[in-house]
Parts: sequence; C-alpha cells; structure tokens
Amino acid sequence: MTLPPNAVQTPKPLIGDKGESGENRMTTPQPVRAGIAGLGMGLPERVLTNEELAKFVDTNDEWITTRTGIKERRVTDSATATSDLCLIAAKKALADADMDAADLDLVLCATTSGDYIWPATASLIQNALGAKRAGAFDLSAACSGFCYGLATAAGMIQSGAMRNVLVLGADTLTKQLNWNDRGTCVLFGDGAGAAVLTPCGYEEGILGSVLGSDGSGASSIWLEGGGSRNPLTPENMESGLNKLTMNGKEVYRFAVEIVPACVRESLEKVCLRPADVDLLVLHQANVRIMYAIADRLQIPHEKVYVNVQKYGNTSAGTVPIALCEAQQEGRLNRGDVVVTVGYGAGLSWASNVIRWTKGE
Repeated sequence: MTLPPNAVQTPKPLIGDKGESGENRMTTPQPVRAGIAGLGMGLPERVLTNEELAKFVDTNDEWITTRTGIKERRVTDSATATSDLCLIAAKKALADADMDAADLDLVLCATTSGDYIWPATASLIQNALGAKRAGAFDLSAACSGFCYGLATAAGMIQSGAMRNVLVLGADTLTKQLNWNDRGTCVLFGDGAGAAVLTPCGYEEGILGSVLGSDGSGASSIWLEGGGSRNPLTPENMESGLNKLTMNGKEVYRFAVEIVPACVRESLEKVCLRPADVDLLVLHQANVRIMYAIADRLQIPHEKVYVNVQKYGNTSAGTVPIALCEAQQEGRLNRGDVVVTVGYGAGLSWASNVIRWTKGE
C-alpha cells in the first residue's frame, strides 16, 4: 500500500547501541500503528421481541421491522449496570488477545450511560479487571463513541505513550427510555463490546480516522436533563427531561448525508477507495440508513455487516459487538480493509479505516 505523503510516522522509543568504534549511537526508529488484537462482547440475557413490546406499546412487529429492521433487543434488569456488561466484554477481549489485564496501560470506556455521573465507568472496570497499572477514563460521544475511542487509542499507541489499550463501547439506554414513546423505545437495546489494541506494523492496523461534530443539531437526539444545565429536579423529571428524545427524520437525513462523506474522506486519507473496502461495519441504528449509506458509497450490501435485527441500537456498543460477531462468523481476515463508522448524538460522526491484523 502506498502511504500518503503527510502520513505521521511515529517512532518507538529510541534504544542506544554501540557502533564499530564503540561509541554510543541510536538505532533507527521503527514506525508503528495500532492493531486490534482481541475482541469481546457482553449482552444481557433478557431478550425483548417486537411481539412482546406490542403488548404494552402501541406498535407491532410489521411497523418496527419495515422501518428499522429490528426484530428484538437485549434489556438489562435493575441490578445490571453498564460496567457489568463491559466487564464481560473486556474479559473475552483479553482472552482473545491472549493478554493479562496487568499488561494494560489504559482502559478507555466510550459510554453515555455510565454507572454514575462520576467517577468514570472505566475506573470501575479497571479495578474489577485488576489492571493495576492502567490509567482509565470515559469518552462521551454517544453512538460515535467507540470509533472516537479507536482513534484516541491508536494515536496514543503511535506516539509511544501507550502500548496496550482496552477500548470499550457500551450503553444501557433502555434505562433512559420513555416506554410510552413508540418512536424511540422500539429502537434501543443494551450491550457492550471491547477491543484490545496493541502495536503492529506501519502498513496495517488503524490506518486513519476522521472525526466530526455539529453541535447545532444537539437537540436532534439527547437526554436534556441530569446535567448542570438542567439538574434532575422533581419538576424536570415530571416534564420527562430525564428521558431520551429524538427527531428521527432529522437524524436520518443527517446520517445519509454526512456519513458517506466521512467514509470517503477517511479512505482518501490513506489512499484507498470505497471499492477497496472488504467489510463496512456501520453503527447499527437502522437497516434502511445502513443500506442508504452503502448505496451512496457504491458498496454492495453484502459487504455491509448487519446485526441490528438481533440487538437494536446499543449506541456505543453497536460497532464493537458487530466486529466481534463478524470475527466469529469468519468475515474478518488478515489484510482485509475494514471500515468502522459511528454517528449519532452531538451530532457527531467518526470513521476508522483498518487493515485487519488478526487471522491467517
């Protein structure tokens, strides 16, 4: 692969050696990238089907399926928090990478539904894993969060600041839903996915990323109450400010216009084209949105990974869960060009271009 002329070649730490004359000299730095070494996912046991939803929501299976492609979703019980799902996913990802938690330098959790407002859910996961020497922080970019997390972790590894990073994408948005609003409550599910990132060769791994945001669309999908602008008071809760709201038409328009441009830009940065993509792993919000994006990119539908029918929209969890299942199904092979894409609240969007490093 031909690298772009402005590619950043970040060296490993320099190591001294001795030349023929015995003087100390520095070895030539070797550029690295970050590759995904392990994947895992964690899901609640409770499956809520469209038919079950129709018993207490004014909807039906045909209405949901034709508009979204969703047939069922997973729902946490009152005792299960986001970190519980993350811990399951993290342990599986570490096992897949054949790595001990003690080897982690950083735990990064992308979520907008953490266990608490603070401290960071990543700190709870770091402690539960026993990753004693790892730093930990949360990243809030809603449905784009995991892809933002991949870009952040990759930059840290390329810079030499970190070596082994655990990136999680997880949400339990069913706890934030208004179950009387059929326009939103049918869409979301709970879940977590995890990826272990480690150094790899410079012509593989995460080749490049594009991140974007348009805060003018913040109210298109948000949870208005609970922060410093609108603290949770009895009055705000009575007004429903503690529940997710969304302008579905506006989000659809935003996704099908912005996301194809984001994908093209990320591919152009690393001298690739949509035709070079082996697997497109989009945020699993709506199958109609996913296929509309693929059509604008002229990427065949068979190259688009889809599992929204099983899990619904798990927000930051959709992309890592999809990657994990794609790997289990043998759809990720070493050398494949994989593009991951997140988009949603913020409004925000992100794309990562990956030359896959696992497998034969």
